[in-house]
Amino acid sequence: MKTDIQIAQETKPVAIYDVAAKLGIDEGDIIPYGKFKAKVDHRLVKKLSDKNDAPVVLVTAISPTPAGEGKTTTSVGLADALQLLGKKPVLALREPSLGPVFGMKGGAAGGGYAQVIPMEDINLHFTGDLHAIGAANNLLAAMVDNHIYHGNAMNLDPRRITWKRCVDMNDRQLRFITDGLGGKVNGTPREDGYDITVASEIMAIFCLATDLADLKARLARIVVGYSFDGKPVTAGDIKAQGAMAALLKDAFDPNLVQTLEHVPALVHGGPFANIAHGCNSVIATKLARKLGDIVVTEAGFGADLGAEKFLDIKCRLADIAPSVIVVVATVRALKHHGGCAKTELGVPNVEYLKAGAENLKRHVENMQKFGAPVCVAINAFPTDSEEEMQFLRDYCADILNVSCALSEVFAKGGAGGKELATDVLGILDKNVKLKFTYSLDKTPLEKIQAICKNIYRADGVIVSKPAQKQLDELTANGFDALPVCIAKTQYSFSDDATLLAAPTNFEMTLRSVRLSAGAGFIVAIMGDIMTMPGLPKKPAAENIDVDENGKISGLF
Repeated sequence: MKTDIQIAQETKPVAIYDVAAKLGIDEGDIIPYGKFKAKVDHRLVKKLSDKNDAPVVLVTAISPTPAGEGKTTTSVGLADALQLLGKKPVLALREPSLGPVFGMKGGAAGGGYAQVIPMEDINLHFTGDLHAIGAANNLLAAMVDNHIYHGNAMNLDPRRITWKRCVDMNDRQLRFITDGLGGKVNGTPREDGYDITVASEIMAIFCLATDLADLKARLARIVVGYSFDGKPVTAGDIKAQGAMAALLKDAFDPNLVQTLEHVPALVHGGPFANIAHGCNSVIATKLARKLGDIVVTEAGFGADLGAEKFLDIKCRLADIAPSVIVVVATVRALKHHGGCAKTELGVPNVEYLKAGAENLKRHVENMQKFGAPVCVAINAFPTDSEEEMQFLRDYCADILNVSCALSEVFAKGGAGGKELATDVLGILDKNVKLKFTYSLDKTPLEKIQAICKNIYRADGVIVSKPAQKQLDELTANGFDALPVCIAKTQYSFSDDATLLAAPTNFEMTLRSVRLSAGAGFIVAIMGDIMTMPGLPKKPAAENIDVDENGKISGLF
């Protein structure tokens, strides 16, 4: 059986100018990065302002498991299938982070015969966007400490610096550090720490800004810490926004690549969904809607995380509404949620599947609350039995009252996604009026409680004393009208990763709260979630290599 990277390397891509030409993009609006990838001038959105916006298909999934769900693979294959059905689709996906590429995943550009290429470039440095975001983040950190060193005109309290440094790597050693040691010339000693780049507020701002002016304004609003008298100090106060925007100027143009079947794909931005808001950039989504006649996009991790944030944050701020929501599941993953041992996932067992299907049921019901039509995609594995597949089809029809399509895009590419594409087109609604989980006039805690009770189905929220103090301070400083972005484990509806399927009779613990004033939301950290992941016992990096001719292997 061929690996993902072997399939990708054996596929002959078309020149990036030809991909752009399929969308009617003039050569003057693209900046090539070699033969097979390019930047598209973000200002093209405004040039095309008179064109109608294409409908958006949001692809999300059940709660992730070690068995895999295949959300990106399904998104890519669905776009390929829509092309086979005569549509002019455009993909809008996130950029992979080096953290999971070298950690758990080994690659995040789809799989099998449903991939975006060049997959090695996309999974590694790509066009340098994440490096630019890291540089902008760390420039601000350096300017904050430099401001304190040179007189501290803003009266910043070194004990209350909230801005962290970042690196796009899983490195638990950097979560908590002490820096500024070695005497006065080397700065002010203080406690500090690193986040992974995709959890940085810069990434969130990058993905929510609508143009360079908006980007710079959002950067200026970042709160980096508090003064000795408790007043917020911003990046604008220390005059950092211009230089940060300059570092991000080129990165802000969306990246254009292609699928194995040459469907255009805009791959841009990549915030984690278990920490940040989990969606590709607004500018890429808006551009995709002007260039194609249907857009396929995804939201990270399970629908309780990525999709909720896509709908309650991105759609609200960018005035977007999906015309269809696709929930991806696999027989294997649902059996895992039903209590099946990992070693037995390939053995047919309807009882485990029945128990685990409660996870799918809750996700589908949650998505239906937002007011968009919903369908289910069952991502096929060779070990799936006919009895198990029939159970899921009947379950979706009789219990969930939604269509259910078998997706075989991993093995067959677009041809394996025609059933799903047909279902999507059959229920597509261009006039969806979204119903949000909470209104913005609620208090921050009421918004958090609304998500925990209505989406996670928790009985309530336990608020730690530090979190309550932070909530009170946010309200006192006038930030209480912002939406909320919950950071929690991706493996469960709860904040306990061991509670699988559709847990009940549990409470959520609000451990701390972070303000992302530039991005325009409040981050609620629940349970033991870390904003700097660590590598697993056997990281994917151990299997990645390059030969003397520069050919990369091991990216799955």
